[in-house]
Amino acid sequence: MSNLALLGDAGALAWAYRAAPQFWERFSADRKRAILPPPRRPRLSEWSDSGIHAAWIGHSTVLLKIDGATILTDPVFSDRAGLGFGLFTLGVKRLVAPALAIPELPKIDLVLLSHAHFDHFDLPSLRALANHDTTVVTAAKTADLLHPRRWAEVRELGWDDRTQIGALAIRAFRVNHWGARMRNDTDRGFNGYTIETGRYRVIFGGDTAVTGAFRSLRSSRPFDLAIMPVGAYNPWIRYHCTPEQAWQMANDAGAEFFLPVHHQTFQLSSEPYLEPIERVLEVAGRNSARVAVQRIGEEFRAS
Repeated sequence: MSNLALLGDAGALAWAYRAAPQFWERFSADRKRAILPPPRRPRLSEWSDSGIHAAWIGHSTVLLKIDGATILTDPVFSDRAGLGFGLFTLGVKRLVAPALAIPELPKIDLVLLSHAHFDHFDLPSLRALANHDTTVVTAAKTADLLHPRRWAEVRELGWDDRTQIGALAIRAFRVNHWGARMRNDTDRGFNGYTIETGRYRVIFGGDTAVTGAFRSLRSSRPFDLAIMPVGAYNPWIRYHCTPEQAWQMANDAGAEFFLPVHHQTFQLSSEPYLEPIERVLEVAGRNSARVAVQRIGEEFRAS
């Protein structure tokens, strides 16, 4: 997430001007730069209504299907993530297009929102997804950003709160991050989530720096999949974990497979483009088969 997420509209513009010429040089270069196509495209026609299916759409957006129930995490499909000024968005531009466009998605049963930062809580994408068949689960004090009447229901969860969406049992837990969308709305929540059905358990880590919270999720029943952020740690190590820390936290929770997100989509930090996934594979070592995906558009299946 960029510094713009902590400022109001006027403050964001003022910050951008003060940051010139660096900010405007990058913004100008981004305007000329094309967004690359995704390296892979999920083959949803091959997904069955049993088992776990997952596709990395880009950044922290993952399409999940668990025994027929569909879930979309932190949906961001816009070309830019940031403040909207009519047809103009002041924010970071995508490097790679989403692996699927919104019209290509199946009917979504649940949209799961971790926190209100612009690169996780994209209002244009949410407006396009809104329908009366989809429930939204979001962090505490963030529902005001949505239009609840456009959805089946909008439910806010605080830490350790639980809710049931059909066969899906959702629990929110505290991660090591923060939730402010603007500079002054510091009371907004921020969550990681566990998703459970009769047969399967999944972790969506949201956005987090290193924390011991994942150890508290461990039980005698392992998690089948952990969706974990692995990018934007240099220099933002206080707010984003390293790949090695993400891998350890997933292991602390007892997760069998690891799906790395929050990289390869936006330039939010200084580490080289492929460094996060390279470090994931290095720390996984002989267990690299546990890394569910490596590139945007790749899929994971378990039964």
